[in-house]
Amino acid sequence: MPAKTLALAAALSAAPGLVYAQFDFHVHGRDVQVHSFASQGFAYSNHNNYVTMNTSQGSFRLTDFGFNASTQLTDKLRVGAQLYDYNLGQLGKWHPSLDWGLVDYRFKDWFGVRGGKVKTVVGLYNDTQDMEFLHTWALMPQSVYPLDVRGDSIAHIGGDLYGNVPVRKIGTFSYTVYGGKRPNDPDGGYLFGLSTSSRVTLPNGTFIYVTSSTKSITHYSGPVFGADLRWTTPVKGLLVGASYMKQDITTTGQYVKPTTIPYRLVTLKDPMIAFYVEYTLGNLRFAGEYRREIKTGVFNAPTGILIPGNENARSGYVSAAYRISKWLEVGAYHSRFIANWSLYHGDPMNHVFDQAVTARVDMTRYLDFKVEGHFVDGAMINSVLDRGFYAAPNPGGLKPTMNMLVMRLGYHL
Repeated sequence: MPAKTLALAAALSAAPGLVYAQFDFHVHGRDVQVHSFASQGFAYSNHNNYVTMNTSQGSFRLTDFGFNASTQLTDKLRVGAQLYDYNLGQLGKWHPSLDWGLVDYRFKDWFGVRGGKVKTVVGLYNDTQDMEFLHTWALMPQSVYPLDVRGDSIAHIGGDLYGNVPVRKIGTFSYTVYGGKRPNDPDGGYLFGLSTSSRVTLPNGTFIYVTSSTKSITHYSGPVFGADLRWTTPVKGLLVGASYMKQDITTTGQYVKPTTIPYRLVTLKDPMIAFYVEYTLGNLRFAGEYRREIKTGVFNAPTGILIPGNENARSGYVSAAYRISKWLEVGAYHSRFIANWSLYHGDPMNHVFDQAVTARVDMTRYLDFKVEGHFVDGAMINSVLDRGFYAAPNPGGLKPTMNMLVMRLGYHL
């Protein structure tokens, strides 16, 4: 096991009270709230390597940790930031980054403004996916919350308008409207997929991705804007909502084989719409999300010819979790991702269907341990719609199905 993994495992076993004593402090009479979290995982699959980990041999390269601090400067003004680092197979590589950092001014309950690197409110959990301890799952439904592109999707650099509007007898409406620039994770799945594979068109018009190091990607980013509206209904425990996002991403770099010429991938259209629901009844919680993303882009081949690309993706999941006792929770979800809705859904190269079963043990207030089984049908590879499978970590090709065990130890304070 790598030394850094051993060090993190030791840190997870450290007394939480010592961590609290070390980081709780005051500045000019104001409380600074400091929180930290870390997790160490292990994944083993019967075949196929998942999320660039060598899961077919068993991999401990599923590690992350973060620290955040925030303070209330006035009754209406709050500032905060979070530092995050991760190592996920061939991704992350222990390069720390500013996960989010913001200034938040709340004029009224129904209107506030925040700016900086702000968490993006999309669906039920996009802005809380960094908080492993809040969720039942060792891996959240990867059709909607893929680990490999978390660094690109969790936040935007820009600003939000937000608020909560209670309506008598109807419930409360919470809204967020945002705009800015998409950040780029230089060690994430998007750049890894583009840099290590090439798209090859087959005689029947379909295409596959093969291992090829022909491109060096130097930058990608672009404008992003969207909105989220969620309704806390008068029915106790019932939340429904919808999200919309549009982003125009430009990726630049150069081909390195057979000759050095510029590479450019431009998103012409990429709207995404999402609907979601969550219902809590006592210790039982149901959730579901559905997303549609229609992506149109164009890139230049080494010959200079412009090649269009069109994706019509659908994704979603349904889940159920039950808290049996203070220390034990069990759950299951069924997650579905289809890369191109207009093609045959049953093609293993066009979908990833994942049935997961989970047990979560809360060992203390600060430590949780999760054991999760995944039964995966499909092995879709698509360098602009990353969902866990890549050509480079699977040089022998991919099997159409895979079973995987994931264990994850998490700490939070």
